[in-house]
Amino acid sequence: MKAIIYILCMLMAVAGCKQTDTQEATTMPEKAGNTRVSLSEESIKNAGITTGLASMENVIQVLRVNGEVDVPPQSLVSISFPLGGYLKSTDLLPGMHVNKGQVIALMEDQSYVQLQQDYLQALSKLTMLKLDYERQTTLRDDDASSKKTFEMARTDYEMQQILVKGLSEKLKILGIDPKILTVEKISRTVSMRSPIDGFVKTVMVNIGKYVNPSDVLFEIVDPRDIHAALTVFEKDYYKLKSGQRVKVWNAGRPEKTYDAEIILISRNIDSTFGATVHCHFEGEHRDLLPGMYITATIETDGQILPVVPEAAIVRHDGKHYLFTAQDKGNYTMAEVTVGDAKDGKLPLTANYIDWTKQEIVLSGAYALLGKLMNVEEE
Repeated sequence: MKAIIYILCMLMAVAGCKQTDTQEATTMPEKAGNTRVSLSEESIKNAGITTGLASMENVIQVLRVNGEVDVPPQSLVSISFPLGGYLKSTDLLPGMHVNKGQVIALMEDQSYVQLQQDYLQALSKLTMLKLDYERQTTLRDDDASSKKTFEMARTDYEMQQILVKGLSEKLKILGIDPKILTVEKISRTVSMRSPIDGFVKTVMVNIGKYVNPSDVLFEIVDPRDIHAALTVFEKDYYKLKSGQRVKVWNAGRPEKTYDAEIILISRNIDSTFGATVHCHFEGEHRDLLPGMYITATIETDGQILPVVPEAAIVRHDGKHYLFTAQDKGNYTMAEVTVGDAKDGKLPLTANYIDWTKQEIVLSGAYALLGKLMNVEEE
């Protein structure tokens, strides 16, 4: 009998514990999620709470984005040597300035000698074949030579012209002017010249190394045509268009800003849900270098949005809220999405509520937030 009574008591205790836990589980979330607060007339007056409607204004949104300084393909030159050879000498160092046409290296190889020799021999033979062709032309006109002999002389002359022209173009590729090449000027070294004005970005070869035609020896950058390549996320993509104004600065010198303008917007979204926006710099920007990390702001076109004073918005747990006025002395906190502040005002960027028809607290919002937090703690 005692055993039965003991078991009944234990069951009643367990049931009581479960009921208590259930009550706590149902009441705590409701208490933590409380968004309503009430104040007396005196408290409203002391807190300086005023209410009103949001106003509709033309808001120019400013997007803050990141990117890097980039150069177009035509401003970054990779230099190689078309016939290969050994690098005899160079003075280039990364960061060094070079002028267009300046000698940046000397290349050496026996194939250069052979090419010059072949050209001069072909040119000499061309002179002889030209004379023979002219002689055969005269003999044909006087019926003193056969047609076959004339045709052979013409063919040999034309074939030699083709050979000389081909060798001449190869010399030009090496930077050798065939018009001034003579026997005395045959050389085993050839000068490599810079094709643009700019700065040396990289040096990828050392003296004495043999390089193939496909090997890149130097990279030279023309900094006059650098641009800003910015990444804009998908949600802001449709706010952009060519011609919009951009402010750019580098983290190392945040006090220095550069003006730019959008010139091209990528037509695809990458794996990071961003699109690349290319911006042309305006004015002086010599201290910006390719590869620099930059931050920028983009001024988008104006949009008509509801606007409230900054005092109407409170920040709590990383989110923004305002209070709507219900009946007298009762207020409800509502989460909102806001844009950038300007002239003491904040735009409400989420348009699922018509804030121009809803009475909201314009000042004293933090007093209501404090009251709401005290109620939750109680």
